[in-house]
Amino acid sequence: MEDSGIDASYLRPTVVIDSEHPDVIKFAETAVGAVNNKTEQASRLFYAVRDGIIYDPHTPFYRPEHYRASNVLKRGRGFCVPKAVLLCALGRACGIPSRLGLADIRNHGASGELVEMMGCKIFAFHGFTEFYLDGKWLKATPSFDSGLCHKHNIAPLTFDGTCHAIFPSTDLAGNPYVEYLTYHGHFADLPLEPILAGWRKTYGEDRVKAWIAAFEQASAD
Repeated sequence: MEDSGIDASYLRPTVVIDSEHPDVIKFAETAVGAVNNKTEQASRLFYAVRDGIIYDPHTPFYRPEHYRASNVLKRGRGFCVPKAVLLCALGRACGIPSRLGLADIRNHGASGELVEMMGCKIFAFHGFTEFYLDGKWLKATPSFDSGLCHKHNIAPLTFDGTCHAIFPSTDLAGNPYVEYLTYHGHFADLPLEPILAGWRKTYGEDRVKAWIAAFEQASAD
């Protein structure tokens, strides 16, 4: 760590967080426009990913390339971790120290389809981004796009670069929404193997194998 408390790795590109990719740079430049202030830039990047990339839990998850920021941009959709990877890459492309955060959450508002697919309401290794702004790390959760939130009576998360953007404990009707159960820490790069191990433990080895087999079959077809 440097005296500022910022590890240089939070600014460097990686194979997955490919912040030097031309498509990532172009997307970042379009999102921030002529704004030079890092706080405002981070806010604009957040909204660009929140609503510009559709939340989709049915996207591939078992290879590094499934999370690569430039690939997420090309696909235009992804679940929480790929969207967090992209937001992290965009932050680094703008010179904002950025890292991945991971936590287990219980989502009481999860759809019946998702609960049936996963076998529970726990989203293990849920992903979000952390930006270093004005001397502090702030959590920014770009997972659910505004269209999805309105459909499920959830207030879309907002991020102005001064406060955390994390899921609320209740929805707009006051019903239980999200509980944060376990914080797994922050990372300069995607820790794919621990994530997959956590999913196998939470959802079961057979269930995860079946998901992978379905994607492999779809790819072959």
